[in-house]
Amino acid sequence: METALYLPVKRFLEELGFTVKGEIGGCDLVGLSAGDPPVVVIGELKLAFNLELILQAVDRAPAGDEVWIAAKMSIRGKGRESDARYRNLCRRLGFGMLGVTDRGQVEVLVKPPTAAPRREPKVRSRLVAEHQRRQGDPVLGGSTRAPIMTAYRQQALACASALADGPRPVRELRERCPDAGKILLNNVYGWFERADRGIYGLTEAGHAALKRWPQQRIEVDAGVASPP
Repeated sequence: METALYLPVKRFLEELGFTVKGEIGGCDLVGLSAGDPPVVVIGELKLAFNLELILQAVDRAPAGDEVWIAAKMSIRGKGRESDARYRNLCRRLGFGMLGVTDRGQVEVLVKPPTAAPRREPKVRSRLVAEHQRRQGDPVLGGSTRAPIMTAYRQQALACASALADGPRPVRELRERCPDAGKILLNNVYGWFERADRGIYGLTEAGHAALKRWPQQRIEVDAGVASPP
């Protein structure tokens, strides 16, 4: 699974000084530096180096300052990582290239150039905002089958947790989630139902969500993010 590559690559980028989180805005991973504005690093993961990995990186590149592709090293050393044409293509595109061994060791095959131009500042800003709002790192990069634990879903779960014992006024939920009013009104996931004016409770789907993601019952300080 591609998720097996995530933690080794995450550790590698963290050692370079980035805060890394998985599955941000369609990217397998996004790392931010501590500066203001932060340097945005985008990573794409595949089990093997191939054209699809390059194409994914091309799609993501305009939103980032630095792009890395990563894949497993072939056992016999005859994969694309040993193909000079593949490495040269990464250099021409300005991508870094990482090989991950079966033991989780990361080898730098190609270094990216420093700070590429930001060609899509709006997309870049959305990546930064989602990264900063998301509590912790709840999703392994490379995940494809499970719903992504976005900042919006985390805030909706915070509201659901506050309603677990029964309906409550919106004003009480705002202490835990400042944008509770918008989340309850929009009801993107179908978790909430209006019990009275300004008072909301949980639907069966809401109770089921709390059972599915019990570890996500957290308090949220930032503003509401966009739904997934």
